[in-house]
Amino acid sequence: MSCYYASHNEPPHSAKFPRLSRPVSMMRPEYDVVVVGSGYGGGVAASRMARAGKSVAILELGKEKWPGEYPSTISEVVPEFHVSGNAGKGLLKDVNTGKPTGLYHFMLGEGQSAFVGNGLGGTSLINANVFLRCDERTLAMGTWAPEIRKIPGVLDAYYSRAAEMLQPTAYPEDYPPLQKLSVLEKQAKALNQGQNFYRVPQTTFFHDGVNNAGVEMKASTGSGQDCTGVNDGSKNSVLMNYIPDAWNWGAEIFCECEVRYIHRDRDGNGYIVFFAWHGDKRQAFKDYFYSDLMWVRAKEFCFLGAGALGTTEILLRSQKHGLKTSRNIGLKLSGNGDILSFEGYNTNEIVNGIGSENAPADSPSGPTITGIIDNRGPEASPNVIDGYVIEEGCVPTALAPALQTTLEALPNKRNPKKYSIMDRLRHLLYQAKSRIFGPYANGGSVNRTQTYLIMSHDSNEAMVTLENDKPSLQFLGVSREEHVKDLHEVLQKATNAIGGTLINSPFPAESGQHDGITVHPLGGAIMSYDGTGKGGATNHLGQVFAGNSTEVHEGLVCVDGSVIPTALGVNPFATITALAERSIALLTRKRDWNIDFETKNGHLNLFGKPKKPSLLAPDIAEAKEVIRKAGGASGVRFTEVMNGHIYLGDDIDDFVVAESVAKGSSTTARLYLSVDAYNVEDSVSRCTGYASIATGTFSCGALSRDPLLVLRGKIQFFSEDQSTSDATNLVYKLPLLSTEGKNYSLNGYKTIDANMAFSISDTWRATTTLYTTITEEDGSITGRGILHISKRKFASEIRSFSSTSGGFLESVLSISQFLTYFTKNIADYFLGPLDTLDYSYPDKSGYLPKEPPVETEILTAQDGVEVPIRLWAPTISKEEAISKRPLLFIPGSSVDHHAFALPTIPLNTIEYFTARGHACYVVTPRFGRTPAAISGGTEFDARLDILAAIHYVRQQHKERIYIICHCQGAIATAMGLLDGTIPPDWIQGLTCSQVFLTPIFSKANMLKSRTNILARAYALLAGPWFPIPSTPASPPFQRLLDQLLRFYPVGARNELCNSPACHRFTLAYSRCWNHANLNRATHRALPALLGGMHTRLIEHVMACGRANAVLDSEGHSLVTPEGLERLRGLPVILLAGAENAVYDPMGTAFDYDLLRSFFGPELYQRHLVQEYGHLDCWMGKRACEDVYPRVAEHVEWCETARNEVDAEEWVIDGYSVEAEVSLESLEYNC
Repeated sequence: MSCYYASHNEPPHSAKFPRLSRPVSMMRPEYDVVVVGSGYGGGVAASRMARAGKSVAILELGKEKWPGEYPSTISEVVPEFHVSGNAGKGLLKDVNTGKPTGLYHFMLGEGQSAFVGNGLGGTSLINANVFLRCDERTLAMGTWAPEIRKIPGVLDAYYSRAAEMLQPTAYPEDYPPLQKLSVLEKQAKALNQGQNFYRVPQTTFFHDGVNNAGVEMKASTGSGQDCTGVNDGSKNSVLMNYIPDAWNWGAEIFCECEVRYIHRDRDGNGYIVFFAWHGDKRQAFKDYFYSDLMWVRAKEFCFLGAGALGTTEILLRSQKHGLKTSRNIGLKLSGNGDILSFEGYNTNEIVNGIGSENAPADSPSGPTITGIIDNRGPEASPNVIDGYVIEEGCVPTALAPALQTTLEALPNKRNPKKYSIMDRLRHLLYQAKSRIFGPYANGGSVNRTQTYLIMSHDSNEAMVTLENDKPSLQFLGVSREEHVKDLHEVLQKATNAIGGTLINSPFPAESGQHDGITVHPLGGAIMSYDGTGKGGATNHLGQVFAGNSTEVHEGLVCVDGSVIPTALGVNPFATITALAERSIALLTRKRDWNIDFETKNGHLNLFGKPKKPSLLAPDIAEAKEVIRKAGGASGVRFTEVMNGHIYLGDDIDDFVVAESVAKGSSTTARLYLSVDAYNVEDSVSRCTGYASIATGTFSCGALSRDPLLVLRGKIQFFSEDQSTSDATNLVYKLPLLSTEGKNYSLNGYKTIDANMAFSISDTWRATTTLYTTITEEDGSITGRGILHISKRKFASEIRSFSSTSGGFLESVLSISQFLTYFTKNIADYFLGPLDTLDYSYPDKSGYLPKEPPVETEILTAQDGVEVPIRLWAPTISKEEAISKRPLLFIPGSSVDHHAFALPTIPLNTIEYFTARGHACYVVTPRFGRTPAAISGGTEFDARLDILAAIHYVRQQHKERIYIICHCQGAIATAMGLLDGTIPPDWIQGLTCSQVFLTPIFSKANMLKSRTNILARAYALLAGPWFPIPSTPASPPFQRLLDQLLRFYPVGARNELCNSPACHRFTLAYSRCWNHANLNRATHRALPALLGGMHTRLIEHVMACGRANAVLDSEGHSLVTPEGLERLRGLPVILLAGAENAVYDPMGTAFDYDLLRSFFGPELYQRHLVQEYGHLDCWMGKRACEDVYPRVAEHVEWCETARNEVDAEEWVIDGYSVEAEVSLESLEYNC
């Protein structure tokens, strides 16, 4: 399908339209050529540079609209109107209203205003298509460059080249006759200028076919809608020729890009073009819209084709930003002598000059301009500057309903000179007919109205300046008042000839000045008449002067009406196009570039791919694929701004500290980011969230003097944080590029977790705080800090939400769906304790590849209980491992070997020590996750399991072993040592994790231990076995317990979760970890890692806690002088998590003092692990960094310690000391 138009019998906007432009997210940071604007000059530059094989980017302020999309009614036109400027007084001073990207731009000026168009194709979208050459007398005027004025016919070849692409033709004789054209001819004869009347060549198709660029065209329906946009597909605007030609040859087009200024690349590598992107409602953030600019580099050429006013504004602002230019920028503008006289109103002739989207085939109004009275020749105007043309016009449909009221309300009407009573009565009837039957009533006053456009010569003395960074247009003194009066007299005579009332422009200027509107502003960067910056702003090729001498910016070229130094007295676009063709031809010739004019495009499929697409970088290809896969799906886009501080350096890891230091040095930063999620359905259905495309800027003066560019960044919504037990992140992965060519990466995240539970302030903080790290290309850290969204910026962000799809209903649905998805994910954590419990039994998807034990044996203790022991062999060579001592690990209750051989962390305890050359054994005592646990063995009973394990390991290695025991494993080991069951001389050293001789409960456990009522009540209701895993199929009592445990106190809000296994484990032992230390896979795996416990074990554990001592089966303390004596000479390190919620770390502190007091300080160490709890010291994601090395140091230390310190006596400060300390002297007041 290659049709792009809505035909006259189809409603506008009903067809499918091509999109040649790309999202700004697809922009590359540099091109050979950047073209600013897409009108005639910009279109020529883009087409020819692309055909020369150069990479080309086109930046257009307006949007891409195709025939069938142009407004036709007043309700459609008004939203596309942008009014700006300064008329000098009253309400019209400093006006700026409407969309800057709107199709119609009305710029108020002092003395005269201007009307131009924005959109892909520039003003060609809304002009009258009249292709007329400038006369030779005008081109020979002294204001032109000598290369133009001194060579007659210098532009002829380029006019022809332009005509070949634009294909002008006059209104055909065999087409339906046009009444407004006939009336103009009659008026010409009445003015004795019949010989100067003819049908104008215009770039309108009057037959179906393919134009010379390969674009399908349709025959004109004569709608007369040229000034608002022709929807019938007949108008051969730049959008239909130069632009698709450039696209087909690889040019990349980007709309809604308002270029603000340009400066030379500081390294001499072309020009940096700074632009404000109007997409994604970025203008909602007015404070930053024109300061935090995006940019693109033009390596060879930057062509300015933004129109006379646009290009001049850009150059003036560039001048203020340091670009060296001529002093003539902004001077010598012209209104092309335009006089828009809205009407020979209510004439005696049927004019039919009101456009219609559905024009009658037999009597259309016709294209807007079809005829001309051309009085530029020497016979009509001996003085060249007195030459002028008169063209008829057509009022677009949008203005028709209000036209009669408007015209009749305007002052200064000039009635016919012969205006009898009968004439008055007849005209009153015409008026009444239009008033009653509407503007299209045949014979009504509106139907009898002729519109005029005069082009002549003004004094070229207008100027544009920047006031408060806004353009100010001043046409004061440009009118040539006497000449204008003469022209008005001509119009009066022409109107008298058809019995009408002359009504001048509805936009009058100051009294006595020229009529107040031009549709052809020219100049502002005029070519120099003497080849220097003193005589103009550009040279004859449009190259911008770098001062007042002959020096120019070789690659900065103006190719639009801004270079024209005088009024042309005729429609200017043919001359603008010819000048652009000439400039490009000569510039490419100077560089020995070859433009391929010969290869034809053939019939272009504008919905397909260009024949010579540009090569895509991998990141662009990926972004393109995201957009392609989304297809026509509903998506959302929004913009956000975050401000904060970034500390530059890699020596501070803490984000809060980094932010604080950065505040002190005022190292501010701002992220101005637009996010496009092209498929909402995809984003809400993926459990991992949806990666969107992020585009914008990151401003940090300490990194770069200009904003850093963000292109094709990724934002992941509610991505599961695999590094923590239960959290999701909003993840930002943004590539950054500075204008100096330096690449960085911004990696940021917002954490959504249980800290938000029932707290509005914490929820706000979580969703508006971005923890930010800046890295170099090699991954080295450049800086860290925090960015925040303020409440005011958040309100702007909400206003910026829009849909990637077109329809209103689709937009509402997609935005609602996304916001619902967002709100639900926030609510899941805000209302976390009330959320559904996670009963899913873990599969092994989160497990990492681990080596299984090389051996598993079943040991039989002295009392006949069987327990397993597993062996992992060293992973280094036998030669290296031969001197390494075997390690025996003893886990706590309800767990097994997985406490040390955890499959869900990258480096577990067993892997750490086998890599160091140790053979590692793990015994699971009878209170662990083993079948024996259901029999109800206590820690005291389990000392026999440990004895069996030590005996087994000694049989394998014939040497002392090092023991690492945790929690109840440590208590059972202590009991065995104290009562003599376990011989201490079998042990080289000991790591006791969390507890040893003095179990002091945390406050929660101390409260539970005061009575055995809870344990016994549970045994009465559910039996003596308390399972940690639970499922929806568990007995009703267990499921009821799961619900009650939602609210069991676990500490801070960040310890909340929805795992029944975690809750039940916490009930049994109190919270065994800081959730922040467990990764998601470990937390999910808890049902598979945890077993259960017998109430008999619970009661014995509580008894020990109440007594603050390890007890035998009869309840007697084993911590006696005799028992302690058995520990003499045994090196011990006491390891405790500083935030242990099971056993108070003070218990290990008491044991440390006790052992040192009894035996001296040499053999005893204590290590308090900050920010750790209980079991996370072994199962934590960073335990390999924070815990294992400290244990390994003790293992190595023990190899020498026992040889240096006598087991019975040691030396302190040179004195021999005997151990005589009583337990009473070390009582711990609990």
